[in-house]
Amino acid sequence: MDIKFVEREKINTSKKRSSKFKPLLEALDNLEVGGDAIEINYKDDKSVNSMRTAVYQYNQDRGVKIKSGKDSKNKKIYFYREK
Repeated sequence: MDIKFVEREKINTSKKRSSKFKPLLEALDNLEVGGDAIEINYKDDKSVNSMRTAVYQYNQDRGVKIKSGKDSKNKKIYFYREK
């Protein structure tokens, strides 16, 4: 077995986020700072956590600041853009 160390920057992964969140990620591209928010209905807290994870990874990849707010009474989550 031949083992060697390589720089982390040289490793490229090709895993893409599932198409389940593709509409959400495309909608995030259209958010403007101080503009409208995205409203999404959800069924359970697991789906909220999955959406938030996808959005926070989007933030990290693109260097933007998209935050979320949750209305648990009406089972809706909102995403909006900040500076």
